[in-house]
Amino acid sequence: MNSVGEACTELKREYDQCFNRWFAEKFLKGENDGDPCGQLFKRYQLCVQKAIKEKDIPIEGLEFMGPSKGKAENSS
Repeated sequence: MNSVGEACTELKREYDQCFNRWFAEKFLKGENDGDPCGQLFKRYQLCVQKAIKEKDIPIEGLEFMGPSKGKAENSS
């Protein structure tokens, strides 16, 4: 699947490949040491944010998942 911005598609593929490799080769085997794909994700995220802004895609009111998000208010 391509990214929201054409310029971001290759970064998305690199990140997806890195994540899938880490997930299969490390995480599923109980090795959870670090975030080897974090820098790739940040580069991809910045690219997507730029593409959204350039395409005037409205994102007001949308909630995003991420490390800075707290627990949902309705969680028990």
